[in-house]
Amino acid sequence: MSDGSRYRWATTSARVVIGTAAAVGFAALVVTAVAAPWPTLAREPVSVEATPAPAANVLACSGGLLALGRGVGGAGTPVVATGQTVISGAATGDPRLSTLRGAGGLSAGGTALSAGPEGGRIVDAAATGSSVASDADLRGLAVSACRQPLTESWLIGGAGTTGSADIVLLANPGAVPATVQLTVYGTNGPVVPPGGSSIVVPAGTQLAVPLAGLALGEASPVVRVSATGAPVMAALQTSTTRTLVASGVDQIGAVPASAPDVTIPGVAVTAAPSAAGASAASTLVRMLSPLGAASATVTVTAVGATQPATAPTTVPLGAGAPLELDLSGLPVGQYTVRVQAELPVVAAVWQVAGSGDATDFAWYTPAPALTTPSLFASPADAAATLTLVNEGDTETTVRLGPVGGSAQSVVVPAHGSAATTLAARTVYSLDPGTGVRAGVSAGGAGGLAAFPVWPADAAARTITVYP
Repeated sequence: MSDGSRYRWATTSARVVIGTAAAVGFAALVVTAVAAPWPTLAREPVSVEATPAPAANVLACSGGLLALGRGVGGAGTPVVATGQTVISGAATGDPRLSTLRGAGGLSAGGTALSAGPEGGRIVDAAATGSSVASDADLRGLAVSACRQPLTESWLIGGAGTTGSADIVLLANPGAVPATVQLTVYGTNGPVVPPGGSSIVVPAGTQLAVPLAGLALGEASPVVRVSATGAPVMAALQTSTTRTLVASGVDQIGAVPASAPDVTIPGVAVTAAPSAAGASAASTLVRMLSPLGAASATVTVTAVGATQPATAPTTVPLGAGAPLELDLSGLPVGQYTVRVQAELPVVAAVWQVAGSGDATDFAWYTPAPALTTPSLFASPADAAATLTLVNEGDTETTVRLGPVGGSAQSVVVPAHGSAATTLAARTVYSLDPGTGVRAGVSAGGAGGLAAFPVWPADAAARTITVYP
């Protein structure tokens, strides 16, 4: 090998060694840099606490009782059989009342109420509608609270079987149309029937949809109401006819959401099962676990008592399939029914009153927790009783009285309940003390009806804005 060749070989070898060493060093540097903590710059996002301008408190009432098959439009066309008497009031001033237009062939809708705002706050308002029917095809007492519209709610009650003439009521008191989807939960789980999708409810109107067209043959359906574009106030009118004799009517308010623990106060048992003419199954609780299979425990406690009237019953709930539990055998009195489950559930209690031609029934729905002073109205057409349930560990004192009038004190024991009689046609203010649940049961002369007391939404809530 010549000297030049040796020089070139040595130079090349040196470059290779140096390059290899540099590559190894660079790789080590990268590994070290990745493993080592890097400096970070953290900054809290800019946010502004803002209180939106208060809006009017808008309520919608379910309207008068409807009958199917009377009009020239056919068996599925609803007509107004009897009007609704609305008792309403507000914390300050008087609410403004207007009539919703009928839509989809309905001649007239229910009533809409609007109150406030005043002084930067929403004005609390309340209203209750009542109707009495005494016709050959529709008979009984119906009482329902007027409610704020919701984007999602649940209707528990009614049936799509022979003898039932049930109607889903959708009211839109807003200024823009709403598009509604009705999902029926039955024996085969949740189904959106052909008549339950893309239902348009124009602004300022009420629409009636026969339940038989949604849940034909279902003995114990539950309907989920989902609205887009605008919220709607959903209700269910349910009535039955047995051997050509009208056997009761009711208007059932919607439940806003499922929950793992629901309380249904003030269930009124007016006749013992052994009494002449009493129904063999006078008390039923309908339950649904929409999210999955779950175990539910039902506890029944008499008003004024702390121990259950019967041993708690645990039942399995299938995923998305309603189940009914027979609670017959309760002595005459008023009761609180509590349903506790592993997953969120919706539930309601069906109760029969009277016998023969004077038979009526009511669906009792869960009562939300009351933690702030709230208003409610007693009905015009029946005597009413308020039941208060205290689930806390200490007794609480509830202040109850007519708006603008003197109030009385009602002591509700810890883990107990109490009841008091209400004056008819009166708007009440209820201060719940440390917190209660409340329900109104109305009846008389064989009639039966009920509704829960809903909390006030009397303040514009502060919201966080991220510019």
